[in-house]
Amino acid sequence: MQTLQDWLAHCERLHPKAIALGLDRVREVAGRMNLAFACPVITVAGTNGKGSTCAMLESICRQAGWRTGVYTSPHLVHFEERCRLLGEIVSPQALVPHFERVEAARQDVQLTYFEFTTLAIMSLMAASELDVAILEVGLGGRLDAVNVIDTDCAVITSIDLDHQEFLGPDREAIGREKAGILRAGKPAIVSDPMPPKSVVEAAQAVGADLWLPGRDFNFTGDKQQWAWAGRGRRYAGLGYPALRGANQLVNASGVLAALSALRDRLPVTAQAIRTGLALADLPGRFQIVPGQPTLVLDVAHNPHSVAALAANLDAMGFYPTTRAVFGAMGDKDLNAMLRRMDPLVDRWHFTDLDTPRAASAASLEALWKSQSTRKDASSTTHATPLEAMRAAMGEADPTDRILVFGSFYTVGGVLKDGLPRLQARHLGS
Repeated sequence: MQTLQDWLAHCERLHPKAIALGLDRVREVAGRMNLAFACPVITVAGTNGKGSTCAMLESICRQAGWRTGVYTSPHLVHFEERCRLLGEIVSPQALVPHFERVEAARQDVQLTYFEFTTLAIMSLMAASELDVAILEVGLGGRLDAVNVIDTDCAVITSIDLDHQEFLGPDREAIGREKAGILRAGKPAIVSDPMPPKSVVEAAQAVGADLWLPGRDFNFTGDKQQWAWAGRGRRYAGLGYPALRGANQLVNASGVLAALSALRDRLPVTAQAIRTGLALADLPGRFQIVPGQPTLVLDVAHNPHSVAALAANLDAMGFYPTTRAVFGAMGDKDLNAMLRRMDPLVDRWHFTDLDTPRAASAASLEALWKSQSTRKDASSTTHATPLEAMRAAMGEADPTDRILVFGSFYTVGGVLKDGLPRLQARHLGS
């Protein structure tokens, strides 16, 4: 196995299940690898807002001059997007020795694809002389592979219903799983304005230093700027984050709380905060692509994130026609997602996705038709996100809006398969 693709194919064959929650196997292999970080670790869990939180933490820390490492998942197009060192996506070849290291250490232990790749990326990060490591939890928290590393500061973003088959049926159960990343005596930042009681109880039970919005920190804002205040810190006249959407202030507020909690080990200046928020970048999160027609990319894939997307779309103003390219996993609450977007979308382009978990385009279309109240809306089905995108582009007027949303596979499929080429052709260049 010479290349990253060779190793990824190997990882896919190792375990009969894609998801097998539990830390015993991962902890055993991590112990054999002596996997540990010599720098502060910030671990981020939650249902929505994890990627944005990691991006803002990274951007501010980089502006403060710190050497950053970030692990996020899943990726949009290429696997190596999951790891950034000093703000740059790592090269595929840089990961290969660390896959070899995991293979040598695991011996007869069966690891899932996620567990194996997580250990490899964290091995690379631990060897990279970082000043701060930012780790996004993949699923849940308590039993996620990332949780084998003890955090120095935990951040729990907004919590809502997703992955109920693994995490439990309601916000309280899901919050309890997310709170598994908390550690005794370490800051526990909760961004969610209305956190489940289970998170607060878990923090108290483990003895974490709990930071709650409205009690330990808060933010205010008007149309031009916003301000944040927390324990012994205050920032006024802040520009809005570069990441779009009203929900980003909730995420940014948690970010500033985390950095305030770590200020003795990881000091950042007010200017680093201002510049870092202004330069934070995260593809696929209410990403508006320049050009005509207006193109919006968003990996909203559960009812909570779709509700935030709908609110953000409403705030964009009037468009004669909104066309949506949509593909999603079959285990999501598709009814709620389609119901929320129905008033906003005039023309649906449902797409199949290249994974067994995905709902078929035909089933998505049937579900939409069964509940839509729109007599003036229409739909088509497509075999790939690229095909759906071509159809939407081909029909659109320059003043229209095209929305690509749903699974990472949907947005990633459009980005991977030639978005710049499609736009250039549509614009006649």
